[in-house]
Amino acid sequence: MLSFLLMTAMAAAQPDPDWHERLDWNGRQAQMDVEGSGYLLRNSGGERSIPMGSFRTDTASPLFDGLFAMAQDDLHKNSVAAISDASFDHNQPIPCACFETGDKWHYVWTRDLSYAVDLGLWRFDPARVDVSLRFKLSDVREPSAQAGLYVMQDTGSGGSWPISTDRVVWFLAARHQMGSHDFDNDLRRALQDTLAQDRKYAFDNDMGLYRGETSFLDWREQTYPAWTANNVRFIAQSFALSTNVLHYLALQQAGLLAAVRHDDGAAAHFIQQADDLKQAINAHFWRPDRKLYMSYIGGDGQPIEAYDLLGLSLAITSGVAYTDYARQALANYPSWPAGSPVIWPERADQAIYHNRAIWPFVSAYALRAARVVNDPVRIEHELRSLMRGAALAGSNMENFELTTQAVHVEDGKLSGPVVNSQRQLWSIAGYLDMVIEGVFGLEGDRIEPKLPVSLVPMLFGQRSSIGLQLPDRNITLRLPAKLDGNLLVADRITRSGKQIDVQLKAIAADALPLRTDALLYAPPTPDAPTLEARGSNWQLRSSGKGVLYLNGKKFGAIDGTLDIARTSTQQCFAITRVGDDGIESLPSPSVCKGDDAVLRGAWPRQWKAPSSGRFQVMLTYSNNHGPISSGVTAAVKRLQVRCGNGDMQEIPIVLPHSVGEQHSTTGLFNASAGDSCRFTLAQGFNMSYLTHFAHFTGGQGGIDGPVNEAAIGALSLVPVTTKSAQP
Repeated sequence: MLSFLLMTAMAAAQPDPDWHERLDWNGRQAQMDVEGSGYLLRNSGGERSIPMGSFRTDTASPLFDGLFAMAQDDLHKNSVAAISDASFDHNQPIPCACFETGDKWHYVWTRDLSYAVDLGLWRFDPARVDVSLRFKLSDVREPSAQAGLYVMQDTGSGGSWPISTDRVVWFLAARHQMGSHDFDNDLRRALQDTLAQDRKYAFDNDMGLYRGETSFLDWREQTYPAWTANNVRFIAQSFALSTNVLHYLALQQAGLLAAVRHDDGAAAHFIQQADDLKQAINAHFWRPDRKLYMSYIGGDGQPIEAYDLLGLSLAITSGVAYTDYARQALANYPSWPAGSPVIWPERADQAIYHNRAIWPFVSAYALRAARVVNDPVRIEHELRSLMRGAALAGSNMENFELTTQAVHVEDGKLSGPVVNSQRQLWSIAGYLDMVIEGVFGLEGDRIEPKLPVSLVPMLFGQRSSIGLQLPDRNITLRLPAKLDGNLLVADRITRSGKQIDVQLKAIAADALPLRTDALLYAPPTPDAPTLEARGSNWQLRSSGKGVLYLNGKKFGAIDGTLDIARTSTQQCFAITRVGDDGIESLPSPSVCKGDDAVLRGAWPRQWKAPSSGRFQVMLTYSNNHGPISSGVTAAVKRLQVRCGNGDMQEIPIVLPHSVGEQHSTTGLFNASAGDSCRFTLAQGFNMSYLTHFAHFTGGQGGIDGPVNEAAIGALSLVPVTTKSAQP
């Protein structure tokens, strides 16, 4: 069935080059006609009358112009006076002149709103943007906790932050609202407090990276190994490309704001942190063998054969990606005739949602990335995907199935997209951004068109110019006499009042061909290896051929059994499968062994270091304050370690919602042989401490007050490096 769909989609991949009033795709059609003062869209789902928007385009394509008006009509429908959600105030309306998230989602969510604002909603209704962004800030209601103004991490995996740490995406949006004294003051406070908190609880000094789940890709079984469904410790320990790029942008913003205030010390501090983070991202996420940035890596640095388009696009548009890496990565990320998948490779055992799907807002970021590297082929590919999806669906949908660009595909238990919503806010914003920036080149107040010559028949037809009318300016793009290149860019720009004329010229850009040869699916994830002590060795046994990783590093091939010398320091083993194309599966669970010590009883707990070196520590616990998939009550503690006469070492420990007894996240400390070490446990911080979550009625930690607790059992210690004791 899937092969047939791919063949059918490939056959339909040569659309009418004009795309004026009509497009045909995979047996479906859409027709746009000018009707009165608006448009009429006809497709297989019926008809939709579309009023003319206040922002208008004037091109040779009524389809292009009408879909721009449709996105504005969808945005108008999402502009509400009150919001609601079953998990807040018992689904009662909450007054808020906000943008709701979509036809099925009537609340304001941090990441959805922030990406949508960054994709251009700030141009359309700045006052509503201001109210919506402020709705996602909160002070603290727990008297014992660190006071401050924080961006909220919404409910999520294992009880939310710091398993998920992409709340800093809020600052991506807030940069477009700067200028109001009150807003700027709140922005500075929230930036300072949120970054300090993330540095304390989510930053790993050894890796130089922030921990946490991939941004937006928060349905863990879709993108992480299936065994994380009931245990999110791996996700909490891991590092995500997208989330680290968002922290880089937030640190840069903090540095710029400090410089504006002439606080040179703070500015230098934040800029240095941003620069260091950029170096760490390129050092750890870049795979030279694939010429791609990985979507996430394990907490021990294990490379993971997983890639995502949003993380890649953000790395390129932020400037984090080195120039040569950016071009290579975009060229090596696969595409399908209907568009670009949000993850690759896909999971053969998972339903369609993030898996095997196109998300328009991510396509819009990919278009931005293609503009950065002057790639006309990818610009056209993403632009046509955005137009086609909106036209055939009759709305700006949340997502589409990858091979057909349908809003739903029947495929047994894999059918999907499992959830889909009309007028999804970030999809609307992605479409608007495709028009304003992607075609007319308006970036902030700068105009830099990068228009593929291949789109001239659709947009210009027999005309010599096209126009964009905005409330504060009118932009006209004028064709050159000769189209002797593949990319149209500005030759000269003239201004007269609101009117801006851009004379285009054609250049020969180094076009990167789309990668269309990638296999769709990754190999299945193997079971964990089994270990048996055999004298001075471990005998590892796997259920088939695979690649063995030891402490995050590739050790070699394994097929059946393999003997490895035992050590006193911790050894963690994981296995991947390798497909015919050389692509690896997601990793199995790790199995760890070492000479560990287990401490129980009342706190503080005492231990004598048997050797000098670094030691890993973790807790056994259970946290039944919410489901694995949601909530705000991930327990967060601070393990304080003092060894001998040394300084206090403090380790953040996260105890996510669990299924029965599990292991916490781990941390490292140093000790010298013979040191008496004392361990105490102090409170940390979680999202239930925020005043906003007093409205949370979808679980614990809400209206009944904050909850930051777990049933804590043993404390385990194991050496990870050792040094000989001094005589």
